Amino acid sequence: MKILIIRFSSIGDIVLTTPVIRVLKTKLGGVEIHFATKRQYEDVLKCNPYIDKLHFLDLSISVLIKELKAEKFDCIVDLHNNLRTKLIKFSLGVKSYSYNKINIEKLLMVKFKINKLPPLHIVDRYLATVAPLGVTADDKGLDYYISENEEFPLEWLPEKFRTDYVAFAIGGQHSTKQLPVKRIIELCDKINRPIVLLGGKEDAWNGELVEQFFENNTTDELSSDLKILNKKTIVFNACGKLKLNQSASLVRQAQYVFTHDTGLMHIAAAYKKEIFSIWGNTIPSFGMYPYRTKFTLLENKSLRCRPCSKIGFSKCPKGHFKCMNDIDFDFNLPA
Repeated sequence: MKILIIRFSSIGDIVLTTPVIRVLKTKLGGVEIHFATKRQYEDVLKCNPYIDKLHFLDLSISVLIKELKAEKFDCIVDLHNNLRTKLIKFSLGVKSYSYNKINIEKLLMVKFKINKLPPLHIVDRYLATVAPLGVTADDKGLDYYISENEEFPLEWLPEKFRTDYVAFAIGGQHSTKQLPVKRIIELCDKINRPIVLLGGKEDAWNGELVEQFFENNTTDELSSDLKILNKKTIVFNACGKLKLNQSASLVRQAQYVFTHDTGLMHIAAAYKKEIFSIWGNTIPSFGMYPYRTKFTLLENKSLRCRPCSKIGFSKCPKGHFKCMNDIDFDFNLPA
């Protein structure tokens, strides 16, 4: 039996499909698993031992469809369920199983604050998609695999970070899913341990501001009220300096992980790290909280305007950004 799984984006969403990949491969005898995604996410899946072949959306959907037709699949598992995947399913003309995106339920929650959301993690909804194939969930959680040469040697970090550090993924796909820089600094100050900041090139400047603050080189961009903090934390800014799987390696080797709702959160869950998950304009009830690992949710539950989107915005629609500005950092790390 040859099965095609489709999920085009993004990093976190693709990591969340890994239990489906695993149970199909391990519970169906002699099955061949193919996965279609975008080329930019190749690193997320290239080392997954349960995938027999990857297919990429490079040039156009028509080129990909031609490639997929030649494989003669027995069925398709569509874990994206958008216009492009509908075109692929129609073009291949084989049996398909499609993930329910619960768009109506999300719309009701965002627009009217009527909660009809199913009390299920998105992984369990992915797994429900393939239940008709006769497979059931296992208890192994998420998977994330990297090659040996992508591991980040801790001796590459400054000496004070090599034995004990906290990873903090400060990025996010949308600004309303990220703490403002001043609040990142306040959170780092409370963590009060060596912290490695992780993120993409777009997060590098914010990471530099945080690092400079704790080196007592505060810039004019940070107001004077932050000077009252203890400033005992030490910070290493790795944002924009590493490839994805090097960041994943640092997440794996961290003692704790603080993170916004982003791909590195799900990678941390795959490594069974203890996670402190920070939520802004979206809510964990959409089903994207850390899966099968110990976690603490940091969110402002008192706002009537939240959630204001099922994804995010470039800025707060109300202008106050209280979901992040007024969030209470209510946690304690073991001594």
